[in-house]
Amino acid sequence: MTDEISTSAEYAETAALPRAVATHADPAECGRLESQPLPPAATRKPVEEKSPAEWAYERLILYIQNFEAQLDSTQEIAMGFTGGQAGVLTIEGVGFFDPDLVTFYGRDEDGLKTQLIQHVTQLNVILRAVPKEEPSEPPRRIGFQIMRQWAGGESGDASA
Repeated sequence: MTDEISTSAEYAETAALPRAVATHADPAECGRLESQPLPPAATRKPVEEKSPAEWAYERLILYIQNFEAQLDSTQEIAMGFTGGQAGVLTIEGVGFFDPDLVTFYGRDEDGLKTQLIQHVTQLNVILRAVPKEEPSEPPRRIGFQIMRQWAGGESGDASA
């Protein structure tokens, strides 16, 4: 118990803030993302005003960026599909459609254009490090590209 006194507004604000917790076998790796404050772009709009799709999309971007930061120059990010035989998607884009759909754009293991559309209640992804398709090209870092857009105020909102 704490002796700290909060106003009702402060209490409501704290209750609405997202919580994130992580445990890892290597303490240096533990909570790399979860222990950081949310970037300003993620806090411009209050959590309670975001749809489940928008909130899932924003958190996915953060996880993708964090994962990509751990890759070397010979690797790119891909996504494995859970619960099915669909294989792996090299991520080229991420989006959402309010109120409840998240989508991933990319290419499958054969290089075929692929799009996954998933309801937020069914969202299960595995982020994977895969060798770059073109070793001489710089790696694509979709998470960092999205964060630059996001920080600049571009939400990807089709109605804007």
